[in-house]
Amino acid sequence: MQLNIIAFAVPLFLSLMGLEYYCSRRRGKEVYHFQDFVTNISIGVGERLADLLTTGIFFFVFQYIYEHWRVFTIDAGWWQWLVLFIFTDFIWYWYHRLGHEVNILWAAHVVHHQSEDFNYSVSARITVFQSLARGVFWCLLPLLGFAPSATFVMLLIHGAYPFFTHTQLVGKLGFLEYFLVTPSHHRVHHSSNPEYLDKNYGDVLIIWDKLFGTFVAEKQEPVYGLTTPLNSHSFLWQHFHFPLELLVAFRRAGTAGARLRVLFGKPDDIDPGIRPYLEKILLRKNGVQTLTPVLRRYVAIQTCALLLVLFCTLLFEHYLSGMHLFFLSALIVLTVILSGAMMEQKNWVFELECTRLVIFAAYVLQAIGNRQWTIFFLVFTGLFYLVYLPLRKEYHRVLFR
Repeated sequence: MQLNIIAFAVPLFLSLMGLEYYCSRRRGKEVYHFQDFVTNISIGVGERLADLLTTGIFFFVFQYIYEHWRVFTIDAGWWQWLVLFIFTDFIWYWYHRLGHEVNILWAAHVVHHQSEDFNYSVSARITVFQSLARGVFWCLLPLLGFAPSATFVMLLIHGAYPFFTHTQLVGKLGFLEYFLVTPSHHRVHHSSNPEYLDKNYGDVLIIWDKLFGTFVAEKQEPVYGLTTPLNSHSFLWQHFHFPLELLVAFRRAGTAGARLRVLFGKPDDIDPGIRPYLEKILLRKNGVQTLTPVLRRYVAIQTCALLLVLFCTLLFEHYLSGMHLFFLSALIVLTVILSGAMMEQKNWVFELECTRLVIFAAYVLQAIGNRQWTIFFLVFTGLFYLVYLPLRKEYHRVLFR
């Protein structure tokens, strides 16, 4: 039986989050908040799904670059892994630094810094856009002559380490602080304190920051999140607010040079008044959004079900047809959007819930392949629309009150 063992990273990392939560409560330190946790997990699920769908494409690209354009041929050996690790970490440093200094790259990376919590779940805030952007940077590895198979193994190992640097519960680690990125170093990086901004870009080794002048040691408790808090748990808004800000700034720019500066300049150069302008148009909120106990439980159950579906999708990916992947991907994407919309108490959550139900029913019917069930489903759908408005009203009353 051909199972994807990488799927077991899902329960492993969730268990570590549970352990961190337990330890934080024992210490009387509140590092987890329900809405932030759900948002972090939803973004992480979206990224895992994107990785599942794009890994094969990137492996093909790496293979093509290695076979046709590589500069050197680096033979297998223990030293190859050491050199590959150093190059991987060095490339990450520059990708990460440029991700903060260049607007079009910050548009992909900004989601990782939106949470005002700092815990293991924040490490999951890797967007689809960021995965694609850093994949382009990783193309330098096969270009240099590292075999694609070795490159993928190193990226898996290298990508696992940063999970453990996203925590407030681990203090300074003695001599390790001199050469490794520690939780203390990474807390600085996620801080919105003026003295900590745009520092400590390293992923595994902190030596690059010390070498290129971007290192700052942690001296006081950081304040986490963006310098201007987003104040939204919407999956869509968190992904698209900065690209939309760039679009508005690009349209307002009067010259070709100004438009290039919008795309390739620094985030600080974007007019800070654009976001409030967009929020007024696109992010209408329904007053104070307090989660009712029913809504809280429903979102929690929905998140657990989402993680279970993701785990099974990853585990059995070799046995899933294109049709299965299409339906499962649609259900996962709708669910992560729906979780954020519910916590924002959007008026259109019922319509999105119905859409998810229709897709799930279509998936089941497609799997059964029974014509009678299909006819029954169509009749049921028609009858449903006769009672649409009363159901919608009751749905909102129960969840939002």
